[in-house]
Amino acid sequence: MNTRLYVLKFPKEVIDQPIICNLVKKYDLQFNILKATILMQQEGVMVIEFVGHKTNVKKGLAYLGEMGVTVQSLAGNIRRDDEKCYQCGACTGICPTGALSLHRPDMAVVFDEDKCTACGLCVSVCPARAMEVSLNGNIDLAA
Repeated sequence: MNTRLYVLKFPKEVIDQPIICNLVKKYDLQFNILKATILMQQEGVMVIEFVGHKTNVKKGLAYLGEMGVTVQSLAGNIRRDDEKCYQCGACTGICPTGALSLHRPDMAVVFDEDKCTACGLCVSVCPARAMEVSLNGNIDLAA
């Protein structure tokens, strides 16, 4: 079984389509939605983990492209610059995997790299710009 993380961007024209349902039924993919913002008549964004046979993942990604969904792979890693981080905790509320958490009672922000899936959500909310992501780029259907 192949497990991959992706960011999907849905154009407003396809928000009302059963796209994820079709990925399950037609391409035998399992999924785990890590984060989603999808509103009617607006572009939607979803961080999703697909699990399935490599061939089925490729076919599913091709289907998403046909539907007008932009797909970006989340292969890479996140690192924290401890000198920049001032322990505000903003990142802990958005981290879908619990890789960033508050240690009590001292309220220190703890970063567990083993839990991190490199979704990059922490990077955008960090006011100190202490979180950095290194992505491998867009999906490669030949991979």
